[in-house]
Amino acid sequence: MKILALDTSAGTATAAISTNGFLTGEISIRNGRTHSQKVIPMIESLLEMVDCKPEDIDLFSVANGPGSFTGLRIGVVTIKAMAYALKKPVCEVSTLMALACTVDEQDGLVCPIMDARNRQVYSGVYRIQQDSVTSLLNDGGLAIEELIDTLKTYNMPVHFVGDAVPIYKDYIIGQGIDARFASDDIFTHRAATVAYLAWRMQQDGKITDAFHAAPNYHRKSQAERMKDLAETTPNGK
Repeated sequence: MKILALDTSAGTATAAISTNGFLTGEISIRNGRTHSQKVIPMIESLLEMVDCKPEDIDLFSVANGPGSFTGLRIGVVTIKAMAYALKKPVCEVSTLMALACTVDEQDGLVCPIMDARNRQVYSGVYRIQQDSVTSLLNDGGLAIEELIDTLKTYNMPVHFVGDAVPIYKDYIIGQGIDARFASDDIFTHRAATVAYLAWRMQQDGKITDAFHAAPNYHRKSQAERMKDLAETTPNGK
């Protein structure tokens, strides 16, 4: 089975192709948020480099959130369009789970953190052991302080990864957690882990189609939050 995977949920745009669970090729670009201009050329180049045609792909997979609202839409719409045109299934993969799987650690927990601004992070907590990935805290957006309070209850080493690491590293160090930090220059979003998780998920029947695939934002956009605030404030003030 050939899987084409895409992750445009953060600053890195990355595409990969795997064959029967093994990585065939991967391209990643981290050059500003120009995903809308880069994604299609990336996919075309990747297919050419691995001698693969679009119709050879059996399953399309995408990191569907959380993450940048614009980035998620670009990735999901691209995968939906290709899957629809080729009449192939889609596998939606958690952005945070895929990010956690870039850290090859057997001891303790892995905690991906993505910057959601205003001292908020998108995060989850995972236990990765050999071929198993277990979610201990559901993906979502929460205050960094709330996340740290939750992590303290596990009393285990925690491996942090993601673009929020440089922002909160000093704060986390001061909280008395046995914290380890992955370098964001090395451990960043990779479509290879999206493809790997899609391979595992399709074996369990966790697939959908182009019509039902959708971004999972995990919270409302800034515009939506401002609209809600205006509607609940007397006279819009």
